Amino acid sequence: MTPLTIGLFGFTVALAIGAYRKRKIGLVVWLALLSAAFFFTGKTAFLVLGMISAALLLGQPLFVLMGGLGMALLATVSGLKTFEEQVLVVRQLLGLAGKEVLLAIPFFVVAGELMTQGSLARRLIEFMKAAFGWIPGGLAVSAVAGCVFFAAISGSSPVTVVAIGSIMVPALIKAKYPEGFSIGLLTTAGSLGILIPPSIPMIVYCIMVSSATPIDPTDLFIAGVVPGLFIGALLAIYSVTQGVRFKIPREPFSRARLWEATRQGVWSLLLPVIILGGIYSGIFTATEASAVSVVYALAVEWFIHREMDKKKLLVVAEGSMTVMGSLLVIIALAIVLNYFLVDQQVPDLMVEWMKTLNLTPTTFLLVVNLLLLVVGMFMDIMSAILIIAPMLAPMAAAMGINPIHMGIIFIVNLEIGYLTPPVGLNLFVSSSLFKKGLGFVIRAVIPTVVIMLGSLAAITWVPSMSTGLVEALKEKPKAVVMPVFDAGVPIDSADAGSAAPKVKSLEEIMREAREKAAREAAGIDGGEAAAPPAPAPAPTEPPRVKSLEELMREAKEKTAREAAPEDAGT
Repeated sequence: MTPLTIGLFGFTVALAIGAYRKRKIGLVVWLALLSAAFFFTGKTAFLVLGMISAALLLGQPLFVLMGGLGMALLATVSGLKTFEEQVLVVRQLLGLAGKEVLLAIPFFVVAGELMTQGSLARRLIEFMKAAFGWIPGGLAVSAVAGCVFFAAISGSSPVTVVAIGSIMVPALIKAKYPEGFSIGLLTTAGSLGILIPPSIPMIVYCIMVSSATPIDPTDLFIAGVVPGLFIGALLAIYSVTQGVRFKIPREPFSRARLWEATRQGVWSLLLPVIILGGIYSGIFTATEASAVSVVYALAVEWFIHREMDKKKLLVVAEGSMTVMGSLLVIIALAIVLNYFLVDQQVPDLMVEWMKTLNLTPTTFLLVVNLLLLVVGMFMDIMSAILIIAPMLAPMAAAMGINPIHMGIIFIVNLEIGYLTPPVGLNLFVSSSLFKKGLGFVIRAVIPTVVIMLGSLAAITWVPSMSTGLVEALKEKPKAVVMPVFDAGVPIDSADAGSAAPKVKSLEEIMREAREKAAREAAGIDGGEAAAPPAPAPAPTEPPRVKSLEELMREAKEKTAREAAPEDAGT
């Protein structure tokens, strides 16, 4: 893209935003700039600039821009002009419907809605307050722990903020915690919903990078455990320091209260254990786990807690369908644009370009982090995954970076994007939920964003935080091999007999047997001759020992024939 193109694009965006309320003036400016772009830039740049500026002027959402831009580029640049050729795009979308892991997204959305409308979230918080309320800053630590546990159920960051924040922020303010600290802490801790498994963005990431670097969602789930707990621990330490700083009175520890909270919240505590335990133990897949979470949450809320009724079920259905409808449209239309990028070999060209820069893995990760932090400011996480991930994944693979490590870096960066203006989703959720201005919420999250940036640096430069648990769970015990065999050759292998150590060991044993027989034939007395031979190796392998005895017997018979006169007399 030439400097003139970039300048025209920036000028177009500025005028489009300034003239948004005056549609007629904006339309004239837009047509004038497009005319200039048509004469001074290439066809592709003209089309891209035109579509982006038109979407801005008309106030269209991002998925409309992605879909329209993808179809226009396929028709003009890729040459898919006829209906028959554009059917290829529809086939790509049908291929998306065939991905089993995609089914996990609606199930986790429904499970989160059920727990928000029911009492699972509230009972979980009561348990955390009883368990951690006695330490300095204990109520704030309880809020962070509640977000960690609820994130292991819902898989969504905004849902975690709403479910835990709506209960804990008023409680923190009532306990004399500063309002800014309370809102900032819960807004940030809620973002753990996309890092601690199960995570909807992780599932989408695995789908989008499957063509370049296939990743099992279960592996990415496992990889998110340690980074998620690490960030949660840092936020808890920050909560303790603020509890000491503001001299917040502590609640006395009560075993009776803890027991009652455990009894009331046992079903809430069991849900993440069942879901994550089932995934990690291999009892069921991530998709099956999402279905189990829905059935479990519905059964507990309806039959045990009795907090669910037909009216609330309608609210759950409405909220779930709204979220899923918008999400599936975004995914489908993003795949259209991704199909164009793959058709034009854009990811391959970017990989080749990155190779020319002679970047080391360290400098590459530094550039990626800066890029994703900027992207997170201007894109929601789903759009960023759908557009950026398919291009960065092959580049990271070419640099020798573990795909799972790259996936966690991607998720943590966009987790921070939830907290940065102008498009930080959690900022808007908190502003609406707590009835505070956006500027107030932005100032409130600054200290916790600094903690998140420090966590990102640690996760980036210590890959074992992401990959260590995955590798540990995948390690299998080595097979026990008998010492006489080569450990690298299976016992029942067809060519096992060709292994040098086995042949050499047998020859040595046979040679020893013959030498002993020769010594007996050279004049050793009958007592010694009648003495039993040296004890053979333990018969751990009967066929081998039997063969050796036969050889020794033959050697003794030969010795006996040589001493025929003496034997004849007897």
